Amino acid sequence: MAKKKTKSASLGERMKEGRDKLGLTVEDLAHETGYPLDVIKAAEEDRMVPPVALVLQLSRVLKLDMEETEEEQKASQVRKKSHKKRVDSYAYVPLTKPGSEKHLRGYLVTIDAKTDHKGVEYHHEGEEFIFVLKGELTIQVGENVSHLTKGESIHFNSALHHKLSNPAAEAAKLIVVVFVP
Repeated sequence: MAKKKTKSASLGERMKEGRDKLGLTVEDLAHETGYPLDVIKAAEEDRMVPPVALVLQLSRVLKLDMEETEEEQKASQVRKKSHKKRVDSYAYVPLTKPGSEKHLRGYLVTIDAKTDHKGVEYHHEGEEFIFVLKGELTIQVGENVSHLTKGESIHFNSALHHKLSNPAAEAAKLIVVVFVP
């Protein structure tokens, strides 16, 4: 007998299930994560792919592993090969396996050339380390702005609002490591 394929729940569906389980409204979730209501609604309705920082906040608040499922990771690899972007101005590929017991997450991030940060600033519990593999990066952490080039890095408290942009004419490639307690 052939195995029946089951479709895994989308991120938005997992958000709603987790929210309902905890008795939270969408507004409550916005307050708990610190992200605007319209961003939370768009993510829950699967109208946008949230940035890593929001996924980490959702995992913390909903007490669920909101990282991509194995099926979503395979689809992500297909998207990567077809050069489709995950978020407005950057693409990311997980380098570590997801899991609710994992506190360290690594990503290969590509930021498009001449790109300013779009949307809300990121923030999430923990620490972040960014190493520039190629190109340039301007990063604002709180009120402090740093400009990094190939071979340079920054380590900071990721609970502070931060945003990334690429001022250069070529795409920037970064290794981003996030520690979430």
